[in-house]
Amino acid sequence: MKKSILFATFLLILATWMTGCASKETAATLAEPPINKEITIDLINSKGLKVGTAHLTQLIKGVKIDVEAASLTPGKHGIHFHDTGKCEAPDFKTAGSHFNPGAMQHGFDNPNGYHEGDLPNLDVAADGKAKAEFFSTNVTLEKGKPNSLLKDGGTALVIHDKADDLKTDPSGNSGDRIACGVIQ
Repeated sequence: MKKSILFATFLLILATWMTGCASKETAATLAEPPINKEITIDLINSKGLKVGTAHLTQLIKGVKIDVEAASLTPGKHGIHFHDTGKCEAPDFKTAGSHFNPGAMQHGFDNPNGYHEGDLPNLDVAADGKAKAEFFSTNVTLEKGKPNSLLKDGGTALVIHDKADDLKTDPSGNSGDRIACGVIQ
């Protein structure tokens, strides 16, 4: 009897330990980006001068966006993925509208859904510099998917001159486009 209780206890401990190991491996795997799924883009201003960079990293579920920029006006700025991989200064209208393969409306606070290209506002410090990290589970860097930023013709990352109100279609009243980077 003691042997069977001891054996059952051993099996329970072993099963618990194995489950814990599997969970830790899964969590670690989810946190690590796949290899060869990283892109760095230059952000240019309306005069065509480089004002920053954005580093995009494919994760298991979505894309991490690291943005560093300078020479911007202090405050909050809308930042979005746009549908066309062109950044012609001075107004960057060549970047097209927001990346929106799901044909939704704009803004995280919009009850009718939001664009795949919508991101939280970018905070720019008093010295005109910004450093931010965003995550989007709505886009991918995997070619051939409908929500891929690497679609034919590419896409763009655009910074606007005003804060995004996160609800007004089509662009959250975020104003003019002041910086742009091509994603290809």
